Amino acid sequence: MEQGKMATDKIIELKNLCKSYDEKPVVKNVTLSIKKGEFVTLLGPSGCGKTTTLRMIAGFEKPTSGSVHISGNDMTQSPPYARNVNTVFQNYALFPHLNVFNNIAFGLKFKCINDGTFFTDKNGVKYANLRKFTKTEITNKVKNALKMVDLEEYEKRNVSSLSGGQKQRVAIARSLVNEPDVLLLDEPLGALDLKMRKDMQLELMNMHKKLGITFVYVTHDQEEALTMSDTIVVMKDGVIQQIGTPQKVYDEPANAFVADFIGESNIFSGTMIADFKVEFCDHLFECVDKGFKFNEPIDVIIRPEDVKICNPDEDITQLTAVVSSCVFKGDHFQITVIINGGEDYEMLIHDNIECKVNATVGLCIKPFDLHIMHKARIINEIKTEMWDFNIVEISGGKFPCNCDLPSGTKVLVSIDFDDVVIHDDEDQGIIGGEVINTIYKGNYYQCVIRTDDYYDFFVDTEDDWLKGDRVGISVNPDKIVIKKIEDTQNGD
Repeated sequence: MEQGKMATDKIIELKNLCKSYDEKPVVKNVTLSIKKGEFVTLLGPSGCGKTTTLRMIAGFEKPTSGSVHISGNDMTQSPPYARNVNTVFQNYALFPHLNVFNNIAFGLKFKCINDGTFFTDKNGVKYANLRKFTKTEITNKVKNALKMVDLEEYEKRNVSSLSGGQKQRVAIARSLVNEPDVLLLDEPLGALDLKMRKDMQLELMNMHKKLGITFVYVTHDQEEALTMSDTIVVMKDGVIQQIGTPQKVYDEPANAFVADFIGESNIFSGTMIADFKVEFCDHLFECVDKGFKFNEPIDVIIRPEDVKICNPDEDITQLTAVVSSCVFKGDHFQITVIINGGEDYEMLIHDNIECKVNATVGLCIKPFDLHIMHKARIINEIKTEMWDFNIVEISGGKFPCNCDLPSGTKVLVSIDFDDVVIHDDEDQGIIGGEVINTIYKGNYYQCVIRTDDYYDFFVDTEDDWLKGDRVGISVNPDKIVIKKIEDTQNGD
């Protein structure tokens, strides 16, 4: 009984959904269930696949593989009009030559419904007789939709005379008038100014509560996602990184990308010394995590509000630091400090205490405020082959190396993150690539460069490379470690 109830709660199910354009994967194996009445936000940077996923739900895009189920029915190949969903776009998509009433009524004039009677064809198959809405029915439905979005007095207004927020509400009313099971919203507030965007966030939340239908919302704005959602789905490079409530995603990010993308975070490389003990910033800390390997390299994530400033001489002091800046942000001070250790580490702190620049302060972090993450990768490894003696092929490039294996030998190449050299001029590198992500680690940047054959190089660098930059990549021959891959047969 309970299992049946759970099944009916799912209004949308995406199963192993994939989408590629010109053999380039945009959405990769997305599996997601959305419950009736839920407000779900697909959140991620530009190009992460969130809008493509929404368009596959709507039926505007066909998946390369996988399936879309709506209300328990496989709708993967069904056209948009056959799905009881409606989409609100960022650019409103209103008809400029129609007034508010006729914009909202447009779809109703073409919609057919069962008139309550049936007929049987010559083969004995029973069909419903269809009819269109009457003018009275259309008027009543439009008036109800206008009431939902607080635009009752605007039905005769020309849409060109409306503000951005009013146009967006008309677009929402036009979608709601068809009484969809699901409302899809593709960055609907992106064209509004800051104040109007915040007002519309509240209006959308109230509308969702009042209507009780399912909202699937796409945005790159973390504040919108945290403010409005029941559930947040964080995406990167077409892959779901984390699914959870706003509080769960913020307080317990699944990885360094989620922590860096949602809210502000301090992210440091560290080492798990033992259960409940972690070392970073040249200091040993107590934590609440266990089950990691002995001396496993990890990432430590600390939210700025979880770092407490104290007197350097207090017993609770774990680190000492020098204040490099202190900026008032309205409800807190944003303080940047340089930690005095074997190396200098920068840390961001939010506190209600003002600190003077160049003052020495103590820092205290409670064990449960340290979030320990497995590293996505600890070394670059590429399975490839030798192009010639002392030359190995990597991502289509010929890299000099110190290895006398003959041409065609299958090898495993290993390159440390800090041994990859990035060139601002792509032509100066042996191969080229695009920067797809950069995370600050306290005293260096870790960026990910995607080559043209889709291998992701992790690179530790002193420079902050911008997402989308085209760069060159080279490696000193002495820094390329090559191991021959032995031929195996029958799985031996």
